[in-house]
Amino acid sequence: MAVLPAEEKRKPYLMVEEEHPGDGVEPPVFRVDETTPEVVQSVLLEHGWNEFDKGTRDAEDEDWNLYWRASPFPMVEHANLKPWPQLNHHPRTAKLTRKDDLAKLLKYMKGVYGASLYEFIPLTFIMPNDYHKFVAEYSKERQMFGTKPGYWICKPAELSCGRGILIFNDIKDLVFHDTYVVQKYICNPLLVGKYKCNLRIYVCVTGFKPLTIYIYQKGLVRFATEKFDLSNLQNNYAHLTNSSLNKLGASYKKFEDVIGRGCKWTLSRFFSYLCSSDVDDLLLWQKINCVVILTVLTIAPSVPCAANCFELFGFDVLTDDNLKPWLLEVNFSPDLSLHCSTDVSVKRKLIHDVIELVHLTGPRNQGKGCGRAPQGDASISFANIDRGGLSNVYSSPPYWSFLQVTGRVFTKDEPTMEKGERTCSKNTQTSPLREQTNKQDVLLATREPPKTEPKLTSKHTPRKPFVPYRPRIQAHGCKTGFSLGLQPDSSQEPKPQAGNFLLIFPFNEATFGASRNGLNIKRIIRELQKLMNKQPSQMAKNETKRR
Repeated sequence: MAVLPAEEKRKPYLMVEEEHPGDGVEPPVFRVDETTPEVVQSVLLEHGWNEFDKGTRDAEDEDWNLYWRASPFPMVEHANLKPWPQLNHHPRTAKLTRKDDLAKLLKYMKGVYGASLYEFIPLTFIMPNDYHKFVAEYSKERQMFGTKPGYWICKPAELSCGRGILIFNDIKDLVFHDTYVVQKYICNPLLVGKYKCNLRIYVCVTGFKPLTIYIYQKGLVRFATEKFDLSNLQNNYAHLTNSSLNKLGASYKKFEDVIGRGCKWTLSRFFSYLCSSDVDDLLLWQKINCVVILTVLTIAPSVPCAANCFELFGFDVLTDDNLKPWLLEVNFSPDLSLHCSTDVSVKRKLIHDVIELVHLTGPRNQGKGCGRAPQGDASISFANIDRGGLSNVYSSPPYWSFLQVTGRVFTKDEPTMEKGERTCSKNTQTSPLREQTNKQDVLLATREPPKTEPKLTSKHTPRKPFVPYRPRIQAHGCKTGFSLGLQPDSSQEPKPQAGNFLLIFPFNEATFGASRNGLNIKRIIRELQKLMNKQPSQMAKNETKRR
């Protein structure tokens, strides 16, 4: 039997569905360590990937396609990486996910670009350095409001899962031993059946140079398991929504009004609940997208160029009773444990769609054998859209990618769409891999116990389901010469959608140009301000139509 040359023994590629009978191409290989979530390994194995065998291969060998682990990679590993493997972390992004560092980054951006843009973060002090500033603010508030208490929350900078959190209204109760952040406590959260909740929004950044951000439509909503009560600040089950904490509470398995049993909803069920009360969910999603973009911009200039990487963040967002989103924190390697049927239905699809997204934006260097470029991929062509101008595309409604995120019909726990609404373009193709798992995902999702449909009283007639706006997208084959080495091809336009991931940045030609060659944050901020200024007028138009 003839022996192949060493460079031809393996031709790395990303997806199993690209293999054809007779090709003789080995399946893709993924690498893990002890911190890799089990669901990641399970999904990859089910899709035909092979696990990297350390026993038979050199640990330094890069004969693998994807390395997924919870902890960040050292810079030397990024520097020595060959063009085809993918890492699930960008270098130096963990800074965004430490509470004190996030507060410093947002404070800096707030000072440079204006307080109005970054008002989605509560007033924050970093202890012990800001202790005297906090005391001054606390005393000032006491003088202004007298006996009316102000509420604060104290959180350890490095801990997670609700550990070490203290809520107080008397400075005598403030105790800290290390680096903590003290923030103004949101006393008017949006309550569902009198229970506090927050949103876990999954965000995937496939590149920082140029900056490319996707948001996931099927996130989670996490509930406290006891009714919200400001008269009892020591009851963590009423004030904290961390599922790792609430699943230990006595009320976790009880069937609660509106919420049902457990402490999690899918994001689609939450928006179905909002729509039943005639809430402008579209405006809320636009605000959340702005929060995500503005937050990622805080670290984008400092992230080194490493194109064969992606980063999955978990944004925790609290919505108050005025439907204003507040950023609580950003999670590095968000929890992917499967504790309930809601976790299964969301997180398994999430991992599948991350792989599909990486496939669409990943290495396609024929010289390294990175697989065939799928034909018919839809990619945004901001510059080549018909000469009618971008204003025609983005004026009604503005900025398709922001609206596309909310392009769902909320009728039951999961959204349903007509056949013509399933894709953002007739030319957009769904990978065979996704089709292979559709039936399995549906079965997993349907295992969740049936829930009663939430109801809200409203003075208005519930509005009609929102039908997604489809942009005009120029479809073309992928650029097979595109190399995902240390120097990315910034001229390649990002894909508008992969599974349930939808592009939110860049969102028009101006932001695409401002992030292609370097990062022009001032120009990006101007475009975001234009978008935010249009939101009140859009809301007024929606209200007029409902009347």
